[in-house]
Amino acid sequence: MTRDQHSISRRNISNNALRVLYRLRDAGFQAYLVGGAVRDMLLGVVPKDFDVATDARPEQVRQLFRNCRLIGRRFRLAHIHYGQEIIEVATFRGSGEGDEDEGDGDREIANGRLLRDNVYGSLEEDIFRRDFTANALYYNIADFSIRDEVGGIEDIKARRLRLIGDPEKRFREDPVRMLRAMRFAAKLDFTLDPAMARRIPQLAYLLGEVPPARLFDETGKLLLSGCAQRSFDLLREHGLMPALMPQVADSLAGADGAKAEQFIRAALASSDARVREDKTLTPGFLFAVLLWAPANAIHERLVESGTEANLAWQRATDAVMATFCRRVAVPRRFSLVTQEIWTLQHWMTRRNRRRVTRLLTHPRFRAAWDFLALRAQVEPELASLVEWWQAAQNLEGDALHAHVESDIATPVAGEQEAPRKRRRRRGGRRRRGGGAGGSSAPDGGND
Repeated sequence: MTRDQHSISRRNISNNALRVLYRLRDAGFQAYLVGGAVRDMLLGVVPKDFDVATDARPEQVRQLFRNCRLIGRRFRLAHIHYGQEIIEVATFRGSGEGDEDEGDGDREIANGRLLRDNVYGSLEEDIFRRDFTANALYYNIADFSIRDEVGGIEDIKARRLRLIGDPEKRFREDPVRMLRAMRFAAKLDFTLDPAMARRIPQLAYLLGEVPPARLFDETGKLLLSGCAQRSFDLLREHGLMPALMPQVADSLAGADGAKAEQFIRAALASSDARVREDKTLTPGFLFAVLLWAPANAIHERLVESGTEANLAWQRATDAVMATFCRRVAVPRRFSLVTQEIWTLQHWMTRRNRRRVTRLLTHPRFRAAWDFLALRAQVEPELASLVEWWQAAQNLEGDALHAHVESDIATPVAGEQEAPRKRRRRRGGRRRRGGGAGGSSAPDGGND
């Protein structure tokens, strides 16, 4: 498509991306804007990222840009840094078939899965190595034309997501493509090509062979892109939920599945609204939502078996997160947020002056209160507790003290306030107001 046949303008392309494209062109290399940026601009959407494809090798790209870093083992890429913006530059991929590719990189395939793909080739080969037709569009900075060899423009007009090549072979090469299909379909409001959609439930088990760190990256994109609710529905519709998050799938299929689904959908809708409003959102909060039902179920079983409530929460949160992280490798900085939100749900049902003061200054209090408010949408008995804490957030000093004293809470949802045990003193009399303790519990861990 020549410049007069499409709507893409350089005014809509990042200045830094243009700088990379022009420098590659001036150095005698081919330079194309490729992938999602081209697709989004054709859809009238402002792109968030700009990727470049070129015939320059990664080492040649690094020689042209002092602000370049080479990354990746599976795919060797050049990242060119401009402050907070990163322009990703990829060398044209070869087919890996035939003698012309020998000595020009390396490729490793095991059981049909592509483990490493650093075989370089031509533009024509690179086009057919892309995953979806809508992502295989190349904007040429030399003449401002768009190259489309796979019907991507037609699919964009039809709002259809279609794989390039045989779906089974492409999914076996990289099972994460199934999750990418869900994300793009949700984000772009595209329908899945029937030939591709039929194969996804049959091949969902392949996600078990994907490194957990990659699954975390893709799961984060599903949850944080502003289309989490639709992504959730598509994962369930196409049979990917049991393979990606077995604990969530089990809770949705259980006796309280309808209640769990209502809670998750309410939380995801709220999260999508926050993304649209450019508000902060942490993966730890969303994992707390998705895994709340299994964590709460384990806690209840432990309490029924005689385990003290605080200890039961600790064991339940540890067990749920340990199991989940074996499939999706959630970094500790996020899993700790998840566990703290769960633990604070327990502490927020028990209100006295010292505990309330400590909870209000806890770094996860606001997230825990938001979580409690979402729970109240499916557990009406929590509404008064939500209102109490909402009022407490706006009080301090004597006013807060009066608020606590005027309404000493009774336990919520069947919880009983455990009697405080008198400590036996050791080593003689201790001065009041001594050490700072060390427990992470809001009241020092004693209940």
